[in-house]
Amino acid sequence: MSEDAVPQEPPEELPAWSLPADAVERIRLETAWPERVTRDWAWGGSTGAGIRVCILDSGVEPGHPDVGPVDNAVAISIAGDEVNVEVDTEGDLCGHGTACAGIVRSLAPECEIHSVRVLGAGYTGSGGILLAGLRWAIDQGYDVVNMSLSTTKQKFASMLHELADDAYFRRTILVASAHNMPVESYPWKFSSVISVGSHELDDPLTFFYNPSPPVEFFARGYELDVAWVGGGRLRCTGNSFATPHIAGIVALILAKHPELTPFQLKSVLHLTATNVGGES
Repeated sequence: MSEDAVPQEPPEELPAWSLPADAVERIRLETAWPERVTRDWAWGGSTGAGIRVCILDSGVEPGHPDVGPVDNAVAISIAGDEVNVEVDTEGDLCGHGTACAGIVRSLAPECEIHSVRVLGAGYTGSGGILLAGLRWAIDQGYDVVNMSLSTTKQKFASMLHELADDAYFRRTILVASAHNMPVESYPWKFSSVISVGSHELDDPLTFFYNPSPPVEFFARGYELDVAWVGGGRLRCTGNSFATPHIAGIVALILAKHPELTPFQLKSVLHLTATNVGGES
């Protein structure tokens, strides 16, 4: 009997979620990381093609010259215990979603724009509709979800946290704006999302990593001329408009490196931030 044929005792039972020795090769990653992660490596030459960006907001005006085609648009409503997801025939009801879509389009011109309307006229909405819209967006497997909105209601925090973690594990990147006021709100404070505040500089590709979270990145958000309803533009300031700058950059990175997990992508953003190693 050869040495190779000597019977071996079976290994002890591994704990749950452990890695058996024979599975090591199956999870080997072949990504060739450069010696230094630069913006050119991260998104140079990328247009965002093939990446589906969801604007979870007030809708997106179809045909706006700064937005271009909207690949899909739905409106979320709740009647009793029933969540309704219907084709959005009204478009943007207040301008906010169109502004965010236009910023994403300006950075990632060939990405797909998908609209999930959870806000009504006058920015009205509810935590329940926000949760339902986010859950639906995650189920669609969108690559990026831009959330230039939040809720201050603590009762929705745990469910939002659960959804944010679900998106993280399913490789949907949530990019969420910090509240414009110094109040507790969600989901931007969760570590499984990319949280964004504003800076005053003009370059749309200038963004900063914040070494003192919970806000992780600062992007352009001061006195921007953004797309608005009626085919026009409006001068606006706010974290809402900084957030789609990061969402657009994320779309560029994912189009070039679709293999990146949310953990890896956040690391790339850190390494290419203007104050870390990225060019201004």
